[in-house]
Amino acid sequence: MLYPKKHNNIWEFPVHHMRGGTSTGLVIWEDIAPQQTELREELLRHLMGVPLIGEQPGNRQITGLGRGPATSNKVFFATLEQSDQGLRLVSTLAQLAAEHGRIDWSVNCGNMSSALQIWAIHTGQIDARAAGAHTLEIFNTNTGVSTTSRVMIDSDGQFSTAEIPGVMGLHPAVDLFLHNPVGAKTGTLLPTGNATDVIDGCRVSCVDVAVPMVIIRAEDMSKTATESMQALEADPHFMTRLKVIWTAAGLKMQLRHKDGRLLTADELAASETIPKVCIVAAPQDGGDIAVRYFTPQTGHNSMAVSGGCCLAAATLIPGSVAHDIAGKSLSAEATEQFIGIENPAGILGASVISRHTPEGIDIQQAAYQRSAQVLLQGYMPLYGASPALQQALAEISQLPR
Repeated sequence: MLYPKKHNNIWEFPVHHMRGGTSTGLVIWEDIAPQQTELREELLRHLMGVPLIGEQPGNRQITGLGRGPATSNKVFFATLEQSDQGLRLVSTLAQLAAEHGRIDWSVNCGNMSSALQIWAIHTGQIDARAAGAHTLEIFNTNTGVSTTSRVMIDSDGQFSTAEIPGVMGLHPAVDLFLHNPVGAKTGTLLPTGNATDVIDGCRVSCVDVAVPMVIIRAEDMSKTATESMQALEADPHFMTRLKVIWTAAGLKMQLRHKDGRLLTADELAASETIPKVCIVAAPQDGGDIAVRYFTPQTGHNSMAVSGGCCLAAATLIPGSVAHDIAGKSLSAEATEQFIGIENPAGILGASVISRHTPEGIDIQQAAYQRSAQVLLQGYMPLYGASPALQQALAEISQLPR
């Protein structure tokens, strides 16, 4: 592992510049990062090229490794530790923005999380030379949630690869499994108590796996789920009706604020986060189901990770709108099933481990397939680092190795 070093009287800091899914950013070894929050945040601003103080509208981050949009302004701090279940990776995400230096420590990123096992392998902290499946538990400190990352090594010792929507070419494939994803917000698989409801004349399924989502049969809205997102968002009648449906569905699901208060109709109509909503139809291009997904106010040009897991799980629920289209079946033994979700960017691969029990469907894990790669590893000089940051790096550089 690399440590901070001084070269030509300038402190340099080691980083991995990586892509995970459709996001890019840095992975930093937690053990060599400053522990004081203010110094850690200063380090991140230098590395990513965002303002050290104040705001700078139109900043293009030409002094750092960030790339403008939020999807390319992510930094993970990561370390390996022993837990009761064995070796696990502990991750903490810092979300930056181009135009200011404020850092959000409250969220995780599923896309960038797919880079973490690749990072651990690349740095030699875990061994993945043997052919077959290699798994690694990832605990995220921002959310307190654990996932399991899985890569496959082929018989020739190389990573199994995948091509994912929005990314050119084949790269190491990573499956990220969400544990016990049912009832993420409502505590139940079917928050309305029904596999299918009728709202505003449309057949819908309200499902809560990783995220609460309203799944609408596209035909009932005179759509095909093959339209461009631009065309759908430009249709005022469709967008108005979509809001009516997700608002009514949110009330039926009894969605709540973090403090437990029920969301009102006005709050649901204005919500930027829940419920997610999508229209679905029969596949046209080799997948299992076609979708157009909203978050909910705006259309998504591909398919979000959590929404993909929820829709994949819904294909296993008898009587749901998604099951009527994809027709997946269950057995008494827990099995992993792959679901191909056609979206504007291509086909998102998702997997669900589930079984049928006398009490109903038991969804144990849901996973989405991403690919990841190391873009570059090395040292970045920290021009203009404060005396306090320089002192912290000097102390870190002397740690036992």
